[in-house]
Amino acid sequence: MALKALFLNCTLKRSPETSNTSAFVKQAQKMFAELDVQTEEVRVVDQNVKFGNSSDEGEGDGWPNILQKVKDSDITIIATPVWRGDRSAVAKVVAERFDGIWEEADEETGQYPTFNKVGGVMVDGNEDGAKKAISSICFDLSEHGFTVPVNAFSYYVGKAGPGPAYIEANGDRHFFTNRTLYLMVHNLTHVARVLKENPYPTNVKELKKKAEKISDTEE
Repeated sequence: MALKALFLNCTLKRSPETSNTSAFVKQAQKMFAELDVQTEEVRVVDQNVKFGNSSDEGEGDGWPNILQKVKDSDITIIATPVWRGDRSAVAKVVAERFDGIWEEADEETGQYPTFNKVGGVMVDGNEDGAKKAISSICFDLSEHGFTVPVNAFSYYVGKAGPGPAYIEANGDRHFFTNRTLYLMVHNLTHVARVLKENPYPTNVKELKKKAEKISDTEE
């Protein structure tokens, strides 16, 4: 079964500047290749993604092209460096732009276009903040319709306090990071295959009607 994984690299560095996050992504791509999963990396900052919360913010907006890649993939991984103890500003913009899919629900079932896709998170840096970034992104992915499998994350931040980043610190040889990365890759791949063969039967519109019947407040 052919699968595709898309990495949204949320570095602040434009190409061709060296990105530690990109180096981290390449390590994951090698692991996906072992499972015959095709991969693609998009450096979001190169795509002129506008601020907003729709799927298309007008002329020159780079988000529609990225969103189409998400729709064409089975797995989406948000990869972000740590900035000021949290995910990058680029990663936050990505989360805001994903709000637009709520307006693209299937007419019959109400499912979002991401409903049978899986999501994961990768965080790198040289300061604390990885777990905060992971928890925020995992929530966003779930709310936006992605399925988040068990252990669908990996991170590298080195020792406490500012220090060498992923490339300089040889993060690709770090046991904890590689162990969690393998878990992420294998679990994402497994759940993506399951959903491809057995998509969610959930009828969002019908459940909304049920909720309305037992509620006193409006949507």
